[in-house]
Amino acid sequence: MYNDDTEYRYLKTMADLYPTIAKASTEIINLQSILNLPKGTEHFLTDIHGEYESFLHVLKNGSGSVRRKVDEEFGNSMTDREKKALATLIYYPKEKLERIRKEDEDRIDDDWYRITLYRLIQIARRVASKYTRSKVRKALPPDFAYVIEELITERSEIHDKEAYYNEIILTIIRIGRAEEFIVAISGLIQRLVVDHLHIVGDIFDRGPGGHIIMDTLMDYHSVDIQWGNHDMVWMGAASGSMACIANVIRLSAKFGNMDTLETGYGINMLPLAQFAMDVYKDDPCEAFQLSYNEGRYNVNDLEMDMKMHKAIAVIQFKLEGQVIMRRPEFEMENRLFLDKIDPKRGTVVVDGKEYQMSECNFPTIDWDNPYTLSPEEDTVMKRLRKAFIYSEKLQKHVRFLFAQGSLYKCYNGNLLYHGCVPLEEDGSFRKVRVFDKEYSGKALYDVLEKYARKGYFCTHDKEEKKKGQDIMWYIWSNENSPVFGKAKMATFERYWLSDHKVQKEKKDHYYRLIEDEEVVNHILKEFGLDPQGGHIINGHMPVHLKEGETPIRCNGKVLIIDGGFSKAYQKVTGIAGYTLVYNSYGLRLVSHEPFESKEAAIENETDIHSDSVILESSLHRYRVADTDLGQELQMRIFELEKLLGAYRTGLISEKL
Repeated sequence: MYNDDTEYRYLKTMADLYPTIAKASTEIINLQSILNLPKGTEHFLTDIHGEYESFLHVLKNGSGSVRRKVDEEFGNSMTDREKKALATLIYYPKEKLERIRKEDEDRIDDDWYRITLYRLIQIARRVASKYTRSKVRKALPPDFAYVIEELITERSEIHDKEAYYNEIILTIIRIGRAEEFIVAISGLIQRLVVDHLHIVGDIFDRGPGGHIIMDTLMDYHSVDIQWGNHDMVWMGAASGSMACIANVIRLSAKFGNMDTLETGYGINMLPLAQFAMDVYKDDPCEAFQLSYNEGRYNVNDLEMDMKMHKAIAVIQFKLEGQVIMRRPEFEMENRLFLDKIDPKRGTVVVDGKEYQMSECNFPTIDWDNPYTLSPEEDTVMKRLRKAFIYSEKLQKHVRFLFAQGSLYKCYNGNLLYHGCVPLEEDGSFRKVRVFDKEYSGKALYDVLEKYARKGYFCTHDKEEKKKGQDIMWYIWSNENSPVFGKAKMATFERYWLSDHKVQKEKKDHYYRLIEDEEVVNHILKEFGLDPQGGHIINGHMPVHLKEGETPIRCNGKVLIIDGGFSKAYQKVTGIAGYTLVYNSYGLRLVSHEPFESKEAAIENETDIHSDSVILESSLHRYRVADTDLGQELQMRIFELEKLLGAYRTGLISEKL
């Protein structure tokens, strides 16, 4: 009956958990019941780029999932205005209650509480119906756990249910706990409407709240993260990579987000500020204008931030040059520019052609050794490196990114990654040299992730750690990086060349070939997924709706769902991006318009207006049995049934 001693020892271990036939049988019944529940709702977000208010709102409304539950539950029994008010209350219960009281204190009376509580309980019952009681119980807010469980659970032994539930609600109101209860049950609805969250890359940069988003994700009940190139450069910075640190600071300066570093992560930027004001005091730094959002940037800092912007950019190009020369296998020599500048003529050679530079003031460059930091630059970077390494909050966030994240993920038949699989023109996987060996397809992702983890965690081998840190910078900006996917990062050209043709960025062949079903099927198979029913879900490239682009490619097999949260891109794309919802009925793509503000959402009860497209739907609801978790549970049931057999044949004795 048993194949070998290993199987017997495994059953003995299981017997410690389920020491009797009764306990093993009960677990089988419990697992079987879970398999028949509807699958939980998955929510996909990508390219958040620090825009924490928009992110938090989409998280609260589940990309329209909450409002759909309200519509399903109340149909025509409530007006559209009442539904909007109820949905807003669920998103922002504390703030909405304060707003109602401020506008009309008499509006909130016992009748209002009673009607509102009944409506919230109905929604809570609906969203809880697809979970086991045990899972719902774990999600209940502690202060009201027993009461909420009573209100959302059918009690067959109670004859007059209406009177029973009504008495509980009236008691909540009478003892003055209605508002606290509204806050608690609204949080429960938000918690249950989405079972699992996927963040498909780029949490950081451009917007001011990357640290706020990370705090939120760390408190979220179930989440995975596929690293984007903007995440990777922050992870590299946290590891101590000076090239990554310089990039993080430059981007923070460019978008007027120094507060993220200083206030969010406690990183003192004074050394850079003092250095920049001293070295570039007479330089207008006109090529280093900031792309800031009015209303949330202090323009009094503009002159200083422009000087810091230039100072760190020059340092960045020096440090990147050092990496490129140290790692010839990266094949990035065409991104070495400082040694190709003629300071007397104010020109630079790029791709074999000479261009006039917009300005040529480089007081810290030794033209005999252009990639060497000046003594002052070296001192500044050493102090900044120490600040990054010893930022407790940054390190906590990056450890979470490593713990919950990866370069790709296969989940419920879908392949998730941020950018692209590097391809040749004919659709074959591009072979990429990583140090002393070539990799392609899935193996390329795996080896890059292995080195990235070494770059952060390795302590016993300095050379391996250095390799890993350099790979993190490589992942950020190399054309063969799966999460970058462009021929070059034309940062130097944007600052110093006025010829915009030089700045045109060529995309990987992937973005042209993903309309080819044979290529897409090949990618899915490479990652061990069934092309029949499988999807590729990725972000990174904004969908230019104005130019006729669509996020749905290859007849729905590929979904490019750049979240479009970054305000910097919304004028170009014509939309605030896309999110994806995958529930028990199928896939739903949701498009969003720009989010005005949290205050507007509360005061005017305006949601992020969204249109949704049902990509795939099923007449029969997907069950837990149809998911990856379902496969694990079925295997567990199989093992438990073997344990039952061992008990019943006497091979293993029950512990009665």
